[in-house]
Amino acid sequence: MDDADLRELFRLMLVTRRLDEEAIALQRQGVLPAYAPARGQEAAQVGSAAALEKSRDFAFPTYRELGAAIGLGVDPVAYMAMHLNIWHGGLYDPNVARLAPPNAVVGGPVLHAVGWAMGAKLDGTGGAALTYFGDGASSQGDVHEAMNFAAVYRLPVVFFCQNNGWAISLPTADQVAGGSVAARAAGYGIEGHQVDGNDVTAVFEATRAALERGRAGDGPTVIEAMTYRLGPHSTSDDPSRYRSPEEESLRAERDPIDVAATSLSAQEISDAEEHAAAVVRRTTEGLLAMQRPPSDELFSFVYREPTAALLDQHRAWKESQDA
Repeated sequence: MDDADLRELFRLMLVTRRLDEEAIALQRQGVLPAYAPARGQEAAQVGSAAALEKSRDFAFPTYRELGAAIGLGVDPVAYMAMHLNIWHGGLYDPNVARLAPPNAVVGGPVLHAVGWAMGAKLDGTGGAALTYFGDGASSQGDVHEAMNFAAVYRLPVVFFCQNNGWAISLPTADQVAGGSVAARAAGYGIEGHQVDGNDVTAVFEATRAALERGRAGDGPTVIEAMTYRLGPHSTSDDPSRYRSPEEESLRAERDPIDVAATSLSAQEISDAEEHAAAVVRRTTEGLLAMQRPPSDELFSFVYREPTAALLDQHRAWKESQDA
């Protein structure tokens, strides 16, 4: 990675941070119903997403991967429409973005990624899947099944765990037996690595190597990015109820934005701030200008061919609206 690469990754991280701050402000103003902050996880998300080859790879996010969306070039307005509750999963085209719709099911995107990786292996496209999940989600049976299946069939998938220290209010020490998600990979006979999740360069290099192994037919990899959620789990959460100010202050010393900024000049940082501010303004204006879709679209995309029961429900709904 050269200096230009680092500048670009820092720019994407800063856009993510400023959009994240704006999203919280919009939620507090009542514009967004709810939001899951990503502050502190920008390096893990941007660095991993940047390692993908958009011509053939695909990423499967949770509900907290704003940085991955920005790293893959998704229009922020289209992505944030999900949080505005305009459209479930955002208004961007997943096939173009190479980013699946955000998944709010804990551990859910891991299964989807493995299914996609099986398809990629069968059709010989040479692509690899990257799936996100947290340390809390690593306790889900879905994650075990996905890793075991991927290992048995040597699928091209990277299991990217963002260990942010907390499964909502439960610390990792009480959530992950053995203390390491990456160490579990050995039980499946696959690669497993811990990486500094606050160092965007380290994340990028580790993810790129894992994706290359997958594309080469060497099977899946588990990457555990050790990071920290600097904010609340969601805008309805109060982290002061379960962690101390001293802990938060100590962990803020490894803020991924500050870590990356140490390699940049003051002018480069200023330029990145100016760019991020412009993106935030444009995104906020776009979100506020959005119109809600027609209410009966609720029935439009359930099945390719609507069933008799769905048509009856639609008819009953229309009658209730006209009453």
